[in-house]
Amino acid sequence: MVSPLRSTSVRLAVGYAALFAVSSLLLVELLCWRASADFDRWTDAAITADAAEISDQLHDAGVRGAIEAVRVHAANVGTRGVYLLTDRMLTPLAGNLSVWPEQAAPKPGWSWAQLARGGAVDNVRLLHTSLPGGLNLFVGRDLGDRAEISGLIVDTLSWAAATALVLGIGGGMLVHRAVLRRVEMINDAATAIARGDLSRRVAIHEGGDAFDRLARTINQMLFQIQELVEGVRNTANVVAHDLRTPLAELRARLEELCRTHPRDDAVADEIKQAVADIDRVIGVFNALLRLAEIDSGVRRSTFLRVELAVLATEVAELYTPLIEEKRASFVVDAPAGLAVNGDPHLLAQAIGNLVDNAVKYTPRLGAVVLRIAPSIAGYVEIIVADNGPGIADAEKPLVTRRFYRCRGTDGEGGIGLGLSIVDAVARLHEGSLSLCDNVPGLKAVLRLPAAACAGPAPS
Repeated sequence: MVSPLRSTSVRLAVGYAALFAVSSLLLVELLCWRASADFDRWTDAAITADAAEISDQLHDAGVRGAIEAVRVHAANVGTRGVYLLTDRMLTPLAGNLSVWPEQAAPKPGWSWAQLARGGAVDNVRLLHTSLPGGLNLFVGRDLGDRAEISGLIVDTLSWAAATALVLGIGGGMLVHRAVLRRVEMINDAATAIARGDLSRRVAIHEGGDAFDRLARTINQMLFQIQELVEGVRNTANVVAHDLRTPLAELRARLEELCRTHPRDDAVADEIKQAVADIDRVIGVFNALLRLAEIDSGVRRSTFLRVELAVLATEVAELYTPLIEEKRASFVVDAPAGLAVNGDPHLLAQAIGNLVDNAVKYTPRLGAVVLRIAPSIAGYVEIIVADNGPGIADAEKPLVTRRFYRCRGTDGEGGIGLGLSIVDAVARLHEGSLSLCDNVPGLKAVLRLPAAACAGPAPS
């Protein structure tokens, strides 16, 4: 079980939550600074306006008018406002302050002061103004509202940051559980496969998310691995079986020669049989080496433009004597101009293997057809058909496996690699091999990408 703190999803969620918290703190500082600056401007403007209005009353109505104006402003503003009108000797004439503030500036101007009022100490912003007749005016505002607003902003954003952090951690835990559940499914499948269960697959949900796409990719990879492992296992088993028989026969013949010392003619016959057995062994190894070479893809470097009509003609000339021995007909339809990009030797072997199978299973007086024809989507089809026994539908997907032999073909002398080579050549050339019924018989279709139109093919 993976610790939540080691989970990438939890770490990302906590990281984003911490980033949001830090950003919130910076935002708090910015908002507090802006709010304080705006509040100070508003406070200074209100103080300046009150001082100007009291000064106007002094100018219009004299000292009595100024005293009345101070009383009216003090009553309207309440405890938030600070007003004091004194004479030349700083004796209070009107206002809600009984004495001259000790922290006030001795000269006219702005100042800060801490005043004890109502059992509390208030921070006050003061403006000292000199009026005509030697009068002094103090107008100020309590800054408690400013502190309350700043505190409210700090508390609100602090709670928001804490909530975001908690939600981020909680969301990370939920994501961790969801992600971990999917990862555990993949891990369980991988563990079962590591223990030898190659048929195990990763479960796929219907959501189609990134995990589902990953699961499909993994399942495709596992299918390919299973096919390769089973192919290797089957190849080893069949190779051991196929090589044991000719080697055992070869050993028996040589042992018989050593024991009986037959006459020269018998020795010659036994030697021919021994050579035939050795040829069978060499044929198996050659086929396996050719398949390995094809699967490695190294032959792609030898690709060139190949005229299929030329290959079809050469293959037809090679197999015509065998078809004539069966008194069967051989129809070759290979129009010029159809070409592919590929390895001419591998393509010739693939066509030859298809024709060889058709000749092998075509009955006497039967028919074999080799046709080259264009197909849709820029492909060319190489079609080889016969009227032999064909292949059962259940065995058609299996005949391209290495060393697979159809039922009832044990006496035909094949080693089960012919169609495997054809299928490998088709995949090397980005094509495909398909088998279908010819009613009666079998029709094999080798489908390859057509080469672009070009000049004459290289010799």
